[in-house]
Amino acid sequence: MMKRVNKLAIELPRPEHGDMNGAAAVQELLGGKFGEMSTLNNYMYQSFNFRGKKKFKPFYDLVASITAEEFGHVELVASAINLLSFGNTFPGDPDMTPLQNGKDARYSLHFTTTAQAAYPGDGMGRPWNGEYVTNSGNLVADLLHNYLLEIGARTHKMRVYEMTDHPTARTMIGYLLVRGGTHIIAYAKAIEVATGVEVGKMLPVPSLDNNKFDYAKPFMDQGLYNVLYTWGEPEYRDISKIWKGKNPETGQQLTVIDGMPEGGKVPDFEELPEEFAPGIDRDDYQRILKRLMSSL
Repeated sequence: MMKRVNKLAIELPRPEHGDMNGAAAVQELLGGKFGEMSTLNNYMYQSFNFRGKKKFKPFYDLVASITAEEFGHVELVASAINLLSFGNTFPGDPDMTPLQNGKDARYSLHFTTTAQAAYPGDGMGRPWNGEYVTNSGNLVADLLHNYLLEIGARTHKMRVYEMTDHPTARTMIGYLLVRGGTHIIAYAKAIEVATGVEVGKMLPVPSLDNNKFDYAKPFMDQGLYNVLYTWGEPEYRDISKIWKGKNPETGQQLTVIDGMPEGGKVPDFEELPEEFAPGIDRDDYQRILKRLMSSL
């Protein structure tokens, strides 16, 4: 089972203004081939279908732990897209064309298919595809795939970081650059334990140095480049048999936290009457409230 916690992985700054085309670019980090929906579903199906869980427990624990984290990453990117959609239209009579800005936005799905919110697709509007999932059943092959998947994801994040200077987008990307780099190292260590091959010597492909990204530095300063989580479940503590020693990038000690990230507030997104969302007016709300109170 999965346990949901009503927090984001980190707190995102609420912007004074949105960035329609910035939201379009960030969509690639959600539903693209190397987006968070892909990392989640790759690791999720690998953990569901893992053969020999008891015999190869440290590897199962590693994949399962990172799966749980990727759920939070999907939520974080979606929240960033929603915040980037703030203030891009205005409420008004339909004949005032309140959604007129959507006509010139690069990602019209944000204005037609969703109520200016995240879409399960890539930066060009193509829906996420289950063919992006690799679950061969061969442990080493899947670990190597995951290593390369995280490298591809990092490359895309660095590029989107350079496409928008919006602080909400960059805060989210800065955090994911740190955590994604951690996962690259984790899979490299797992491959080395399984095969004896130091695949990490191939790095940087690309560079894992986060110090050149200003919005990544606060998360580096918190030591988030050196930790993996058990999510408070004792069954997953064997990741310490893989995640140990020194971080090859920072030289700092790697640690397993028997818990989860501290997290931040989940943003409460405002109503958008021009999108008919949530489509409940004041009178509807009072009737709903009355029905709820009557059931107490």
